[in-house]
This record gives sequence, structure tokens and C-alpha cells, in this order.
Amino acid sequence: MKEKHNTREVILQTATRLFQRQGYNGTGLNQIIEESGAPKGSIYYHFPNGKEEIAIEAISMMRKLVLEGAEKDLTGKDSAAEAFEYYLNNVAAIFDLKSCIDGLSIGLIASETAFTHEQLRYSCEMVFKDLQSQHAQILMQYGFDREQAEELGITITAMIEGACILSITYQDGNPLRRIAKQLSLLLKRSQETQGEKQNGNE
Repeated sequence: MKEKHNTREVILQTATRLFQRQGYNGTGLNQIIEESGAPKGSIYYHFPNGKEEIAIEAISMMRKLVLEGAEKDLTGKDSAAEAFEYYLNNVAAIFDLKSCIDGLSIGLIASETAFTHEQLRYSCEMVFKDLQSQHAQILMQYGFDREQAEELGITITAMIEGACILSITYQDGNPLRRIAKQLSLLLKRSQETQGEKQNGNE
């Protein structure tokens, strides 16, 4: 039973890496089998619905990795600006390695399947919404009110995903470092504005 479980995990990890690097359409079952070293029949044993089922679970794995990494880096800082700058600089450093970007972005899968695979589109949508919610919750922990935090949550998610695509293309983390600086300024200014409004209402 343990060996079967390990085979399933190896297939899923291999597929997750390939989907993120090559996209859904650019990754075939034969390549997943070859690179995972799994017996050919094990693919359909563990994933009866084939590549789409593997991709849905791969997206879930990416979600877990991103949310856990963000939670770790974003908590325990003195301000939201410091927290997000720290987090994005850490992600940027990973992109500098070029060979290790697993679990950092679902943008490639999301963009190529949005109009062709409804289940995959929905899975990606849920990941983005979870990221937006996490960012909003983190901002509220640092003193932002809910409405502003939720608006910024969407903004931050869009900025990070866009910067990840640029970093993949440029093969370095500098776009994320630029975003980190600008986001830090945005958060500082947003918090100052919120404080001014609160003082004005007193």
C-alpha cells in the first residue's frame, strides 16, 4: 500500500513540475510516465480520468505550497509593507535559481485552460481567490480595515502573478523585486490614508 501511495505522489510531483514549466497542453502523459519512472499502467490506476485529473490535483498541490510559503513569510513582521517586501524578495531569490520554480505560480495553466477546460479553469479560480483572501487576512492582521484589505488582496495577487510571469520569461527574480518595492510604497501610503480618515472621523 505504501509503495502504491509513493508511486501516486511521484506521478503527481512530476506532473506538477511539468505543468508549471511547460503548461497543460505542452505536457503529455508519456512524458509524465517517463520522467516519473512510474509503470505505464499506474497512471490510470491512480488517476482514472487521465491528464485532467492529474492537473486538478497538481493545481491543488501548487495552492498548498504557495499558501504555506506565504503564511510563513508574511506573519510576524512589524508592518504589512515589511511583510510583503520580505515575502516577494524571498520568491524572487527562488526565481534566480531558474531550475527551481515548482509551486510558485499557476498563471501558465490558468491562461491556457480558461476557455477550454472548465474544471481546470474553476480550480485555478479557486486558487486565485484563496490567495486574495489570504492577502486580505494578512493585511487585516496589520491593521487594514476589511474593505480596503479585500481590494488590496486582489491587487496584490494580480501584481504577484504578473511579476511571476515576467520572472519566468526573464529567468530572474528582478521583476518581483521591483514589485516588492512598489507594493511596499503602496501599502505604506494606503495605511497612512486609512489613518488620516480615521483621525478625521474622530
